[in-house]
Amino acid sequence: MAILSSPLQVITSTPPVTRGFTAATVAFSALYAWLQWHGAGPTPYLTLLPGSSLFYPWTLFTSAFVETNIFEFITTMLFVPISLRYLERIWGSIETIQFIVVTITFSNIIAFGFNWIEYFALRNADLLLYGMQYRGQMALQIGILVAFTQLMPEHQVQVMGVLKARVKNLPMAYLTLSTVMCIIGFQCPWIIIQFGWFVSWIYLRFYKKNTGDVTGGIVTYGDRSETFSLLSWFPPLVHKPLGLLGNTVYSLANKLHLIPTTHGDVETGIYTQVPGSARAEAERRRAMALKALDQRLANTASASLSPNPQTPGSRPPPVATRTESSGSAVSHTSGNDKTPSEVDSVDLGKV
Repeated sequence: MAILSSPLQVITSTPPVTRGFTAATVAFSALYAWLQWHGAGPTPYLTLLPGSSLFYPWTLFTSAFVETNIFEFITTMLFVPISLRYLERIWGSIETIQFIVVTITFSNIIAFGFNWIEYFALRNADLLLYGMQYRGQMALQIGILVAFTQLMPEHQVQVMGVLKARVKNLPMAYLTLSTVMCIIGFQCPWIIIQFGWFVSWIYLRFYKKNTGDVTGGIVTYGDRSETFSLLSWFPPLVHKPLGLLGNTVYSLANKLHLIPTTHGDVETGIYTQVPGSARAEAERRRAMALKALDQRLANTASASLSPNPQTPGSRPPPVATRTESSGSAVSHTSGNDKTPSEVDSVDLGKV
């Protein structure tokens, strides 16, 4: 009886969105397998065919529920439900639904448009419009990895006791696999990973509402911290051109009011340093305090090395002492006059 109650307990403890999404994946995949078993052929009403989706627009989202082979189905069942369960408990059901819909739908829209552009260039409708069917949850999988990179980038995962990697390295590894598969000729469905990564990053970077970061009635959107910037995904060699392109696109999007703005303590003008969350604000204040502390210590060191001869009748200079209490540094002097070498106080409470 205990063995039979365990699966039921797992199902009942699973949040509703994750439970419904998993059930839909099982149902649609089973329906597709049943139709193929009976020789139904292409199913444009279930999977995304660029040449037919104008007549079946719902497939821009529902095609994600269809896994066409057993290997993809098992991979999805092992990774997606447990990951969505974790995200739903952190974000809530509404935000999880928005993340799923945005990541899947916009990735498929980009894939749909990309295939039509290829058709206009190559004029091969049989291959590009009706020979590629996008389906499955590869876009959502890379989106979940991007979300994990935002939430726990330094967490280490272990696969079968052999492969070890940090969470922040997994999205680019999956993206590299997608690139290799596309180069050797398997555009569908592997290219959807490229689109899913970019769509999920844009949503989490600029549009996701941070319900936990409401301070003084101010609602923030996205994660504008430097550790989650576009440049953080790429090696330093390409930071300069990507930074220039990102700043240009970000400025244009701001002018067109395409990005939600946050009122309050917001720095503008630099794409990778616009704070929009508590995490970004903490990073900014920490950097400012450390910079100020370094300047004070440098001034103190230079003043102590400079010659200061004393005459027999002169009063000795006040001695600067430094005490630390409750995260702040305060300077005291033994005399009544202050000298330029006196160490200013640096408030580290906001770091």
